[in-house]
Amino acid sequence: MSRVLVAMSGGVDSSVAAALLVEEGHDVIGVTMKTFCYTGTGDHGKTCCGLDGIADARRVAVGLGIPHYVFDVEADFTRDVIDDFVAEYARGRTPNPCVRCNSFTKFQDLLRRGRALGCDAIASGHYVRMDRSGPEPALLRGLDRRKDQSYFLWGLPRDMLPLLHFPLGSLTKAEVRERARALSLATAEKPESQEICFVPTGDYRDLLRTRLGSTHPALEPGPVVDRTGSILGEHPGYAGFTVGQRKGFGGGFSEPMFVLEIQPDTRTVVVGTREELFSDALEVREVSWLTDPPPEGTTVRVQLRYRAADVPAVVTGCGETLDLRLQEEVAAVTPGQSAVVFADERVLGGGRIMDARRNAPRSVLQS
Repeated sequence: MSRVLVAMSGGVDSSVAAALLVEEGHDVIGVTMKTFCYTGTGDHGKTCCGLDGIADARRVAVGLGIPHYVFDVEADFTRDVIDDFVAEYARGRTPNPCVRCNSFTKFQDLLRRGRALGCDAIASGHYVRMDRSGPEPALLRGLDRRKDQSYFLWGLPRDMLPLLHFPLGSLTKAEVRERARALSLATAEKPESQEICFVPTGDYRDLLRTRLGSTHPALEPGPVVDRTGSILGEHPGYAGFTVGQRKGFGGGFSEPMFVLEIQPDTRTVVVGTREELFSDALEVREVSWLTDPPPEGTTVRVQLRYRAADVPAVVTGCGETLDLRLQEEVAAVTPGQSAVVFADERVLGGGRIMDARRNAPRSVLQS
């Protein structure tokens, strides 16, 4: 058996992951990553990585009889996740901080520190699976598609796959709760954390005002226009909007209107009808592959938002930029979110959406 470093956030999933590895006979070390300083905020202890999480993870570790450490990764997390989050909103895009955290901070830091502790594997409570039956390890979707978290892990380094363990990948959330109760884990009844861990107020615009200043262009008023450029109203700051959003830019329209595009250079929010919200072609950058890249012409599946259904797509360009032609139109494809590429259940890779557009009439795609 191996010595495994397990990321323990203080939630039920990571607690059960650690417990299952102990049951299997591994030499387990639990760690909690302190990512953000909550001192001075009203809810500094309540987020998934806050003080309560650290305390809960330690209680579980003590109950399991394993050592527990706290790693202070605040500087790296601030640079790789928080700074990127703020910069993306300033650029008029909608980031996914969990993807950045897993790709740049959590797993790479776990690997580096785990090696210093003599560990030869790292683990977490993510709902994904590893398949080691082929010539190289493959990352697969979690068996419970309602909890599958493969969308967040496309940015992992390919050479890290042989070292990864995901004990929950073949379990449902209900089964994980049952295991936690059976093992009398301190976190068995703990509710799931839904908020962004570094936004304890629950409103990301509070963070933007603190980091950017209230007079930053992203937080200043600007025009709301339609596709023809006709001014329809004024918004209070484009950082408060995302593609597909229906509220916040006034009413009085003859039919529902949605955000189609954000143009930060002119502080403009472009709105239009639901018909105008669909796209069938994507440009993806910051691409990372967990396998050899698929050649042009390959048909893949692509997931464009967490919990969204994947759709078929054809690779039309694959280099520094990944170009995809969707085989069915998708509404509200959002710059800044991830496009994750699959072959059946296997994660091939992914990247950050830079642009989405409609290349073909809907009647052509639907025929």
